[in-house]
Parts: sequence; structure tokens; C-alpha cells
Amino acid sequence: MANGEILGRIDELIAEEHQLRSRSVGTGLSADDQAQLTKVEQELDQCWDLLRQRRARTEFHENPDEASVRSVGEVEGYRQ
Repeated sequence: MANGEILGRIDELIAEEHQLRSRSVGTGLSADDQAQLTKVEQELDQCWDLLRQRRARTEFHENPDEASVRSVGEVEGYRQ
């Protein structure tokens, strides 16, 4: 996946996240919507991570196509 494609997917996920969050105003989210929001947030983190990997590889004259999507557990584990 090229950087432009990743950025396009990020834009789609952000739009979906905003839509879900706007539904929650005043009433909260249903269990299904909360699960979907969590999924969207995790995929966004994976996309940002992949984009950072690709940019770092490019900066250091390596092949950005060798970057790969990391598991949710690995990406989410950065914060701990």
C-alpha cells in the first residue's frame, strides 16, 4: 500500500470516527457503536504506524514497500 493509499484510508477512518462520536453526544454509544469505534481507533493507529514505518524507510534509503502492518497488540503496546 502506497503512502497516498494509507493517507486515504486514514481520512476514511477519521470521517467514520467523527460520525460515531457525533452520535454519542447526549446519549452515548450503543455497545455495537462502541465496539466499532474501538475497531476504527485501532485501525487508525495501525495505519499511522505503517505510514511512519514507510517514511522512516524512505528517509534511510530503504524500500518502503518492505514495511508491514503490525498487530493491534504491538501497535497499542507502544504506550505501555
